[in-house]
Amino acid sequence: MAEVQSNLHEVDPVWQRICDEGREGVAREPLIGALFHDGVLQHHSFDKALGYRIAMKLASTEMSGQTISDIAQNAYKSDPKIAQDARADLVATYDRDPACTRFIQPLLYFKGFQAVQAYRLGHWLLSEGKTDLAYFIQMRVSEVFGVDIHPAAKIGKGIMIDHAHSIVIGSTAVVGDNVSMLHSVTLGGTGKEEEIRHPTIGDGVLIGAGAKVLGNIKIGHCSRIAAGSVVLKEVPPMKTVAGVPAKIVGEAGCAQPSTRMDQVFKDVL
Repeated sequence: MAEVQSNLHEVDPVWQRICDEGREGVAREPLIGALFHDGVLQHHSFDKALGYRIAMKLASTEMSGQTISDIAQNAYKSDPKIAQDARADLVATYDRDPACTRFIQPLLYFKGFQAVQAYRLGHWLLSEGKTDLAYFIQMRVSEVFGVDIHPAAKIGKGIMIDHAHSIVIGSTAVVGDNVSMLHSVTLGGTGKEEEIRHPTIGDGVLIGAGAKVLGNIKIGHCSRIAAGSVVLKEVPPMKTVAGVPAKIVGEAGCAQPSTRMDQVFKDVL
């Protein structure tokens, strides 16, 4: 088993670092050593630990943790990209959130990361025709985390949702790679159309706290949406928008707003 674990470490440095941090956590905080053991150290791969953690958070009297864990492992086996994208999300959280100082934190503690990974499971279920299971996962994510992401939404990798409270992402929304958003963001619709009625967010976009992006509009890559803005019109790439309704107030200020996480308008005020 030690040899197998060593091989896994060689090909999965993210998992190796999480395990190292788990052992350090047991030594540092023995009173919650069981959390580190159950959540990390008893597992032989990142996929196993991720599925277990999601299951423990979403379990209820209506569906056991073991059942959800089994569903997750089946999803990861069927589509390895789900867990690969989760690794990208975890590293993105570590890189962009100054409150995140260890890889193990998003896995164990951060509801933004956990909610996105549960959404990925629900999205896979929906793609497999397991509609009611997908909606069950959505319901539990909303109840447990206060995050409502429709399983039909399409979300890329390298996603960081900071704090994550009251996030809403509609069914026809599309979110690109390397997007960052803060709490109370809504990617919503403006009517009852049965076609695309939610926004498409380009790669590298930063969406500030409380921003509302509504309707079938495109937000260009590497743009910034200021906190509290209501965006009703398309945003060109690499621009900053602010206000109610939002208007272009300047350039994005840097090449990758979502990784820089700079929400100060030095260049536009």
